[in-house]
Amino acid sequence: MAKLREQAEKVIHPLEPVFDDRSRVLILGTMPSPKSRETGFYYNHPQNRFWKVIAALFDEPLPATNGEKRALALRHGIALWDVLASCAIQGAADSTITDCSPNDLSRITDAAPIEAIFCTGAKSFDLFNRFCAPTCSIPAVRLPSTSPANARVTLADLVEAYQPILPHTF
Repeated sequence: MAKLREQAEKVIHPLEPVFDDRSRVLILGTMPSPKSRETGFYYNHPQNRFWKVIAALFDEPLPATNGEKRALALRHGIALWDVLASCAIQGAADSTITDCSPNDLSRITDAAPIEAIFCTGAKSFDLFNRFCAPTCSIPAVRLPSTSPANARVTLADLVEAYQPILPHTF
């Protein structure tokens, strides 16, 4: 029997942004995956390579807990959030996103000295340009997705691609 196509679910972003008054880099995804929503933190699907990339960039141990992940990001001036406040989506497939409402990025950009914005993947970059760029004075840079759906890109290639965040971190 063919698997029934997963139905789109209306999702309201459940996670608070991660930032403090020293954050200089804002990294944006689209919307937390079902696993990230379930576990309460960004990039928490076990096959997502985001935390491996960030740990490698700073030559730090791979963080295991949400608290360790938060601390790693903040220690290096990295803020985390997503472009969307709500959307309809099937599972974690960015390609199925419809009915979007953006987050108000000024919540972070007004409170922290953000110098650079990076989007993790084509969809977050496209949504940023569609919804956020008109009111945000900082242009975004597109980075490759660390999602397991982007498995054709190696971890080494991801670490190389994420190098542009380094001049803005500490």
